[in-house]
This record gives sequence, C-alpha cells and structure tokens, in this order.
Amino acid sequence: MTLNLYFDYVIFPILTVTVILVFIRLFKGPELVDRVVALDLLITIGIALITVYSIRSAEAIFLDVAMIFALIAFLGTIAFSFYLDKQEKK
Repeated sequence: MTLNLYFDYVIFPILTVTVILVFIRLFKGPELVDRVVALDLLITIGIALITVYSIRSAEAIFLDVAMIFALIAFLGTIAFSFYLDKQEKK
C-alpha cells in the first residue's frame, strides 16, 4: 500500500514535470539536434512511465512494450546520427 502511494505522490509527479520541461525544450530548441535529443528524452521518460506503471499494477506485459519502445528509440538515435554524419561530409 505504501509503495503505491510513493508511486502516486512522488514518482508520477516528478515524471510529469520532466515531460513538461522536455516539451519546452522540444518546441524552443534553437537547433535540430536539441529537438532530436528532447524527442529521445521524451521516449525515455515514456519508457520510465510504462515501467513504473507496470510495477505499480503488477502487470509484466507492459515491460515488453517498454523494451520495444527502447529499441525503437535506440534505432531512431542511430539513424539520426547517421544522417548528421552524412550531412557534415557533404
């Protein structure tokens, strides 16, 4: 019971505040790299939210979803790095 209160009153509000701050960086980011890093961080925070919800609800299936999101985020970061590398060589 106490663990659920910890999730509800500490972890979820902290993650919510971080999502708001990252959205500000996503929209205000002066350069494309800042926006991509913010988008990657949003996906990472989403993975954290899914993981915390999975622990709170005792449903292990959500961890599979979090792992799939993590793989997609990793591949997206690699693809963007490859794109920037090709752009610099031109």
